[in-house]
Amino acid sequence: MSELDHVENQNSLIETIPNWKPKALILGAAIGTLAGLGAAYLFIQNVTDDNEPPHLTAGKGLKIGLLILGLVRNIADMA
Repeated sequence: MSELDHVENQNSLIETIPNWKPKALILGAAIGTLAGLGAAYLFIQNVTDDNEPPHLTAGKGLKIGLLILGLVRNIADMA
């Protein structure tokens, strides 16, 4: 097999790989939605007084934001 035939076979192989990007986006959106709903459910369950809304301070918000940023960074490093 010549080198040209080898390159043509690789190109035809690449063309047969299905488009995985939309599937990854849909799966990521579904997982993110379920994780967000689960986090909101746990947050609601931990509220002690049902008549008063919970107090979320800037420090707690920053802590949550940094945790999410770290998670996204770790996911991005997997690829």
